[in-house]
Amino acid sequence: MWGDTSFVSVAPALRSHCVVAAVRSATVGMPIEISATAPFTDGEWLLSHNGVVDRAVLPLTSLSESVCDSAILAATIFERGLDELAGTIAQIGTADPLARLNIMAANGSRLLATTWNETLSMLQRPDGVVLASEPYDDDDDWTDVPDRHLVEVTVDGVTLTTLDATKGP
Repeated sequence: MWGDTSFVSVAPALRSHCVVAAVRSATVGMPIEISATAPFTDGEWLLSHNGVVDRAVLPLTSLSESVCDSAILAATIFERGLDELAGTIAQIGTADPLARLNIMAANGSRLLATTWNETLSMLQRPDGVVLASEPYDDDDDWTDVPDRHLVEVTVDGVTLTTLDATKGP
């Protein structure tokens, strides 16, 4: 967004029921290249990672298009499936105690987000839900999502589930 000159002209024309936006401020030592930049996709889901994880704890995967921690993590999540997101994050977070694993993934009808050693805020409105790393304004209706939780947003509502470190995928 900072370096994308087309964003200002394109943004007003965007319309969707579900949007995933990612702003990248790369971790020192990670490559700065398009294949290392969220959102990542498997053709069905868009996924963004806010945080950092030791690549040594991530399983080898041939799906990753970059050596960036976020790209490898996204490929691992896609390989295991988004229905296994809670277990995948709990397993990786347990393996790397310093990991910060906020994931946001959407497929147009379902929005999933995790918190793991990183902040996540939620704003609920009658016409929708906003999930963000931190509130983008001073609205009093923002709430903090508790650490180590999975948030699922569907047309039926919002559910929060504790990420159990004893359960893996």
